[in-house]
Amino acid sequence: MKMKKIITATVTVAAVALLAACGNKSDAKANKTVKIGILQLINQSALDDARKGFTQELAREGYKEGKNLKIDYVNAQGDQANLTTMSQRLKRDKNDLNLAIATPAAQALQKGDPDTPMVFTAITDPKSAGLVTNTKAPDKNATGVTDMVSVAGQIKLLHRIAPKAKTVGLLYNAAESNSVVQIKMAKAALKAQGLKVIEKTVASTNDVAQTTTSIAHQVDAIYIPTDNTMAAAMATVGKITTETKTPVIPAAGTMVQDGGLATNGIDYKDLGVQTAKMAVKILKGKKVKDLAIESPDKISVVVNNKTAKALGIDPASIK
Repeated sequence: MKMKKIITATVTVAAVALLAACGNKSDAKANKTVKIGILQLINQSALDDARKGFTQELAREGYKEGKNLKIDYVNAQGDQANLTTMSQRLKRDKNDLNLAIATPAAQALQKGDPDTPMVFTAITDPKSAGLVTNTKAPDKNATGVTDMVSVAGQIKLLHRIAPKAKTVGLLYNAAESNSVVQIKMAKAALKAQGLKVIEKTVASTNDVAQTTTSIAHQVDAIYIPTDNTMAAAMATVGKITTETKTPVIPAAGTMVQDGGLATNGIDYKDLGVQTAKMAVKILKGKKVKDLAIESPDKISVVVNNKTAKALGIDPASIK
C-alpha cells in the first residue's frame, strides 16, 4: 500500500514537472522577442507611409516595439552603396524577417541576405525586378504587396482632365526598373489615345528642377510613374508646373498630395498594413512560397484641391 502511494506520488510529481516544463517552453515562445529588419530606399512620403502602416499593424497584431519586437530600421538615402552595406548588416543581425521598401531595396536585400524571409512593399513589378519568377508561388524567399495601379487608367484620367492635350511629357529616373516598366505601359496607352510623347529622365533629385522646367514648356500635361527619385522632389515639380499651368498626373496618391494634380491611386499606409498582415503569417509559421504576391486592396481617385484651383480646374469635376 505504501509502495503504491510512493509510486502515485512520484508519477504526480513527474506530471507536474512535465507540465511546468511545457508551460515554461510555451511562455518562452510567447515572450520571445521578434527581430525584424527594415531596409528603406529613401525618405519620401509614400515609402514613409508604407513603413508607418507596417509597424502600426504589427502593433495591432500584438508585436510591439520595446516589448516583444525589436526593429532594426535602416535607410539608404537613395545610395546604392548604402543598400549593399545595410543589407549585409541586416544579414549579420540574423533577423526573423526582413522588410524591403521599394524595388532597389528589395533587390539589394535579396542579394545580401537571401536566407532570411523577406516581405516587400511599394514595388511595382516584382517579377521584372527579378524578385520572383512566379508571383502565385514565390520561389526566392520573398513575397509582398505591389503598388501597381492600372497605368492605362491613369492615362485615361489625364486625358479626361486635359482633353485638349496633344503632347504629354513622361518624367522619370531610367535607373529605376519599376519606372521603366510603367513608362512602357504609359507610352502604349498614350499611343492608343493618339497623343504625342516627349520623354525626359533624371539621375537624381538634383536634376528635377531643371528637367521639369524644360519639359513643362514643351508639353500640355505630364505623367510621372511611381518613381522614387521624382516622388522625393514632388514639391519642386508642383511649384514649377503650377507656374506653367501644366497638369501633372503622378502614379501615387502621396505624389498628388506633395504637388501633383490627381491620380487613380492608393494609400501607402494601407499598403504597409496589408504587407504587415503577410509578415505576421510568416512569423506564425507560414512558408513564404505559400503566400502569393498581393495587389493593393483599395484604389481611389486622389485630387489635390489646391493645385486644381491654381490650374483653374474645379476639383469636383475630377472626382
